[in-house]
Amino acid sequence: MTTWTPASWRTKPVQQVPDYPDAAKLAAVEARLKSYPPLVFAGEARNLTAALAEVSEGKAFLLQGGDCAESFAEFHPDNIRDTFRVLLQMAVVLTFGGSMPVVKVGRIAGQFAKPRSAPTETVDGVELPSYRGDIVNGPDFTAEARVPDPERLQQAYLQSASTLNLLRAFAQGGYADLHNVHRWNLGFIAGSPAGEKYRALADRISETLGFMEACGITPDSTPQLRTTDFYTSHEALLLGFEQAMTRVDSTSGEWYDTSAHMLWIGDRTRQIDGAHVEFCRGIKNPLGLKCGPSLKPDDLLRLIDILNPQNQPGRLTLIGRFGADAAGEHWPKLIRAVEREGRKVVWSCDPMHGNTVKTSSGYKTRPFDRILKEVQTFFAAHRAEGTHPGSVHFEMTGRDVTECTGGAVAITEADLASRYDTACDPRLNASQVLELGFLIAESLKDRAGAPRFQAAE
Repeated sequence: MTTWTPASWRTKPVQQVPDYPDAAKLAAVEARLKSYPPLVFAGEARNLTAALAEVSEGKAFLLQGGDCAESFAEFHPDNIRDTFRVLLQMAVVLTFGGSMPVVKVGRIAGQFAKPRSAPTETVDGVELPSYRGDIVNGPDFTAEARVPDPERLQQAYLQSASTLNLLRAFAQGGYADLHNVHRWNLGFIAGSPAGEKYRALADRISETLGFMEACGITPDSTPQLRTTDFYTSHEALLLGFEQAMTRVDSTSGEWYDTSAHMLWIGDRTRQIDGAHVEFCRGIKNPLGLKCGPSLKPDDLLRLIDILNPQNQPGRLTLIGRFGADAAGEHWPKLIRAVEREGRKVVWSCDPMHGNTVKTSSGYKTRPFDRILKEVQTFFAAHRAEGTHPGSVHFEMTGRDVTECTGGAVAITEADLASRYDTACDPRLNASQVLELGFLIAESLKDRAGAPRFQAAE
């Protein structure tokens, strides 16, 4: 294997890279980014690796979620707050249900680029370059908007920096107070058609908080109740940007990609001899690897050997995205192969990407029942194999959008047009996310027995 450098990926075949018309301008922007401050710090990434090591050992659970693709136009503190809040709400429910810590990782502060199934798209006979996320080009279907613009890399950096600043304030400034989070969950239960179904769990949390307060364990006496650890992640798709953000950690002498705490490789860019695998193998951040239906067990083992040759717990999270109907076939094969070889990984379920359908009205959506079915299948597969279903990975928002059908609120195809705001893939809204949180909590609570998933009538 060749010697790794932050630029060694440039000698490898690369997928999903936009064709910038001005190479000199691109180089200038990347050089500028290289001089900018890091967005995250190596010590934070190491803390996340340690937390994920606990997940790999069955002692914690990973919750990963956020926008399918962040938007320049929708950049607003309220949107950041609402996404952060619903992740906190879900995490509290999962923590109580599973009686274990929940590691919180957002698809945020850097999740701008999107892989595409084709380099171009055609509308009404007009063919233009595909929209690749705001970090590359614009969503409007015009020739001008679809030209890749390197200046968007800098805008993405600045938006990520502002987002991280706000997230750190929320996480450490009292907004994440456990009592606040529980009060929000009680509000969800009161307003949800399926609220009574989840009231028993909420009541037990209320009793626990009351007992803790009676014992003198309050936010004033115990600062841990007022703060939380929150990490960021995104797909490491635009390798020029990632290279510019990769720095030597002054305390360890190791290379870290300082654009996010955790980076992942997509299902379309996981070629063993490809540029994305080459880049990610050399950075010390915890990594994710998307695993789709075409991934064979032997190829997965080869990828694990490349990305985590030391078999370090917490280094690698395997994120399965198979679709509800195929998950039962693929999960056992991968689990058995990895466990047989003794590889230390976090097992994660992405029930979003394999369950996208197109409605008769032309909207892409993801039915809630198919998302739930894939999560059910994930838990069932791990129960059968005696392994830890360590994580779920959702594309979601804290806003009241109508992009995924179903759930207790019963969003229909006819409802999609009312608040369909995504520029890319459909996202679960806050109510749907929390409903899934309560359902998953029931399964975590009873991991040794039969899963207790049951969607609301």
